[in-house]
Amino acid sequence: MKLLIVESPSKAKTIEKYLESTSANSADKYTVRASIGHIRDLPKSNKMAIDIEGGFIPHYEISKGKEKVVHELQTLGEKATEILLATDPDREGEAIAWHIEELLKKDPSTKLRTGTKIKAPIKRVRFYEITKEAVKEALKNPTEIDMKLVKAQEARRVLDRLVGYDLSGLIWKKVRYGLSAGRVQSPALRIIMEREREIRAFIPEQYWKLLGLFETEKKGKLTLTCSKEPRDQELVEKILKEGKEKDWQVLDVKESEQKRSPRALFTTSTLQQTASSRLGYSPSRTMQIAQKLYEAGHITYMRTDSTNLSAVAQTQILSLIKKKYGKEYAQARIYKTKSKNAQEAHEAIRPTHIENLGAGTDEQQRLYKLIWERTVSSQMTDAKLLKTKISANINLEALPPNVGKASKLFEFPDFTATGSRILFRGWLEIDKDSVGEDIELPEVKVGEKLKLLNLIKEEKFTEPPNRYSEAGLIKELEARDIGRPSTYASIMKTLEDREYVRKENKTLFPTDVGEVVSLFLETHFANYISDTFTAEMEDELDEISRGEREYEKTLKDFYGPFSKEIKIKEKLEKATNLGEAPENMKCPKCGDKMIIKLSRGGKFYSCIKYPDCDGALRLDRTELEGPKETGEMCPDCGLPAQAEEKKKKVYGGKLIIKERRDGTGTFISCSRYPKCKFIKKNEAEEAKKRTGVICPLCKVGDISERRGRFGIFYSCSNYPNCKYAIKAKPTGKICNKCGSLMMEGTKTIPERCSNKSCVNHNPHKISKIE
Repeated sequence: MKLLIVESPSKAKTIEKYLESTSANSADKYTVRASIGHIRDLPKSNKMAIDIEGGFIPHYEISKGKEKVVHELQTLGEKATEILLATDPDREGEAIAWHIEELLKKDPSTKLRTGTKIKAPIKRVRFYEITKEAVKEALKNPTEIDMKLVKAQEARRVLDRLVGYDLSGLIWKKVRYGLSAGRVQSPALRIIMEREREIRAFIPEQYWKLLGLFETEKKGKLTLTCSKEPRDQELVEKILKEGKEKDWQVLDVKESEQKRSPRALFTTSTLQQTASSRLGYSPSRTMQIAQKLYEAGHITYMRTDSTNLSAVAQTQILSLIKKKYGKEYAQARIYKTKSKNAQEAHEAIRPTHIENLGAGTDEQQRLYKLIWERTVSSQMTDAKLLKTKISANINLEALPPNVGKASKLFEFPDFTATGSRILFRGWLEIDKDSVGEDIELPEVKVGEKLKLLNLIKEEKFTEPPNRYSEAGLIKELEARDIGRPSTYASIMKTLEDREYVRKENKTLFPTDVGEVVSLFLETHFANYISDTFTAEMEDELDEISRGEREYEKTLKDFYGPFSKEIKIKEKLEKATNLGEAPENMKCPKCGDKMIIKLSRGGKFYSCIKYPDCDGALRLDRTELEGPKETGEMCPDCGLPAQAEEKKKKVYGGKLIIKERRDGTGTFISCSRYPKCKFIKKNEAEEAKKRTGVICPLCKVGDISERRGRFGIFYSCSNYPNCKYAIKAKPTGKICNKCGSLMMEGTKTIPERCSNKSCVNHNPHKISKIE
């Protein structure tokens, strides 16, 4: 038996189907299993994670919940005649393959079930596409694990851990508990904040747009726009006055044939950008869908920065174009990859079978269609367009003899119109979203007189630069050489998860917390979050992957100066002051000046005399009252005996009334939070939230409404002793299939079982199942 190990269970199922009938001999049959991603990682404790003095040696441990997976792979490995590691064909996949090999063969701390070491040879295979032909071809040519790629991935992991933990720890102490920083996420946040400061500093300027509505000699309608956008109102009125008094004529008509070439095939970043702008998918969602398409064998590997296309695929695409659209539409093209570190052995993202027009679910089909269209259009001929530009001005012949041409040009600007129409569609035949609006202009000739119908002015103001969208930020990161294809989606997700940015209609807005973190890092660690440093570090990691740079020296050269910088900054005072409040902002209690500070709920105005005066205002200038003591001691840590019973080392906690972060009211908690997390229950509020349905697990509490980070849910009132919870409000009925609680559903499904594995959880599908 041959053991083939991949990362994903769905990929394992696809490959297993391809290999079911490969051999009649049982010894040559394949058993395919999935590692389900990484099986080892650094421990959460930073003290145990990396031996810095020993040469930045990482200490790995089996990831939580992966013990059964490892045991199964070890058990199968003992029986196998050959072990093939077919994890994803990139640095991350290479590292996972190495970790599996270490656990199967070289890790002395791992005791196998039989107590013997695995003797079967272990080889590496790489699937750039999950098709029957590609899988079989790859299995014929196994190789060794590329340790240079493993070292590059390990260097990235160790580097990110060192930077993230050390910087985050400092921010916890100097800014606020629970915040974080990262080697790549922090430069991305800095870029967003730089744009935000540009927008805030922008002073709009008034200007006017002038439009002329005309009728041609053939009674055609023509709209012309002034070639200048004057900012002087007197000049505007002068142009309008003269324009209305004089006759007009066509000065020039220029027609030029232009070509539009197709775009290169998709790389990871361009796929994320296009899916965001056209389909509204976030980068992380795009990668999830693309991963499923790859694992199902519909597209090639989706983490790539190469625009390369194999000769076989190119031949198939050109054949399809000639057959479907005609020979005149086909043109073989080779695209030069912009990334200097691109692996040309990889291909761009393309369909594995170009003749297939559809794949998967609805959202998978939408992304697949995008990839298909880009792939096919990349091998098509240029589109040909006819561009027409008409220029007009007041009639020179109507001016007095003593007014020359120079005077006319000085006094009166040209009015122009630009139009286009497609002569030959070429690649636009497929990529219709790139066509744009076809603007037809009426036919006119030079010297033709125009009848002025109206001359109007539109008051405008200059606008600041746009904020970044996810697609725009990815494009900017790529242009600055920050991050790599596999990291863009995680950068976007981290910024949003940490609440450093919020997304509104695709636009990224920095939050108060994001602004404060970025300001702290820019002030004290400008070198480490600069474009130059981040890009150079990425280059060094790429050099490790090519064997051109040593792992230990790279980390040592970085961490020596960095750790010294961290130690120096430990002496900084806590960064509570974020700047002065506006001069007209006075303390509501003592009338003194105020400063801007940061709380968990965002920025607020605080009295400059704090803590002697606790006056505070929200940004909307309403008074912000601080926590008030109730006069009670905390039941968990208030008195020595209580603290000892609850195993608390420190006592003296008092109960205080605090405002909820979401502004929905107040609650009572311990003054020693987060060291003591006691929260007093409000019996009146708790009674309103109770449903009267007894908990089916503990039989003591009843099911009550709760609010979590993802919204409202229902759980046992006996929490934390009982952790029973369901998604929706229970109806009080019991499921006739499994005995679980029934809960409220939707308009179309009024009631459903709370047990996800029960058929009554989706009652509308029961008839189909039966």
